[in-house]
Amino acid sequence: MSSPRRRVAVAGIALSDTGRVDDATPYQLHAQAARRALADAGLDRSAVDGFASAGLGTLAPVEVAEYLGLRPTWVDSTSVGGATWEVMAAHAADAIAAGHANAVLLVYGSTARADVKAGRRTSNLSFGAHGPLQFEVPYGHTLIAKYAMAARRHMHQYGTTIEQLAQVAVQARANAGANPDAMFRDPITVDDVLGGPVVADPFTKLHCCVRSDGGCAVLLVAEDRVPDTAKAPVWILGTGEHVSHATMSEWDDFTVSPAAVSGRLAFERAGVRPGDVDFAEVYDAFTYMTLVTLEDLGFCAKGEGGAFVEKGRLLRDGELPVNTDGGGLSACHPGMRGLFLLVEAVRQLRGEAGARQVRGSGGGLPEVGVASGTGGWFCSSGTVVLGRG
Repeated sequence: MSSPRRRVAVAGIALSDTGRVDDATPYQLHAQAARRALADAGLDRSAVDGFASAGLGTLAPVEVAEYLGLRPTWVDSTSVGGATWEVMAAHAADAIAAGHANAVLLVYGSTARADVKAGRRTSNLSFGAHGPLQFEVPYGHTLIAKYAMAARRHMHQYGTTIEQLAQVAVQARANAGANPDAMFRDPITVDDVLGGPVVADPFTKLHCCVRSDGGCAVLLVAEDRVPDTAKAPVWILGTGEHVSHATMSEWDDFTVSPAAVSGRLAFERAGVRPGDVDFAEVYDAFTYMTLVTLEDLGFCAKGEGGAFVEKGRLLRDGELPVNTDGGGLSACHPGMRGLFLLVEAVRQLRGEAGARQVRGSGGGLPEVGVASGTGGWFCSSGTVVLGRG
């Protein structure tokens, strides 16, 4: 006879130093974020029996766990790009619910900006020319070019305008203005976005995410461990994941992201609808990502994303606050940003977001939020629905 599944809560969250960090290694940022998250939860590292990490070390997450002094009995190193952390959170929640772990720590850290500055890596992402990707590499397909192609298709098919895409960047920057940790806080206008240097048509510089350093951590615990923690719990209500394609030729529709599936699954499992959501934290390496993800999560109909993002709807006091910390477009983007989405969502649900705090429909704290990460070039998606109740 199987045991009942346990509910899962976020007990601790934290950022490491972020933005411009020239004097730390990625391992140190992992450790800093982990210590702060455990302190936020009011727990010692001895309570951690599960660990999830990706992107650092030859034997990730073994090397990072060793650096942190952990010997977990449950591990995950899933790596699907920017969606990694929402997918890992889903896997960790399932493990905790089933009794395979009691407290799982998810940690990320990167010195992407400092590495480029110091010449330790180039600014271009290279995914090699092996397997299916070898058929696209000779034609010069870069990561940003793939997103640009998809944006152009949406513009052609639905009449989405470059001004509407620019509004995503403008509103992200406005939200960042209330975030003391954001890398860029000065207001920008649509004209500022349109007037910048072209990176990949139709994207100018401000259509693209910033390059930063930084890390963060999230601690998930079983419901029976919640009384031992220091903060009110934020519950994992539902999760979903989906992979779409690796080569552009295998992508059925450039205007539909894998969030269309991961979002549907997450909402169904949470027992809520998009209309119940008070705010959304979505991956925004480029402005088009925000627009199409909002469509695919069901906040507006397919093809209506351009009109939806107009008129300040994404501002922290708008109809649907989106990327309330400023997102990857203005706050931080140290390589993979998915875990930052979960940190900000929990802060909002706890009422710890300070000047950027959003309100629920009744004027009090928000009740339900969603974090949705995208990986590769719309190759993968993970969506997590969180709530206070």
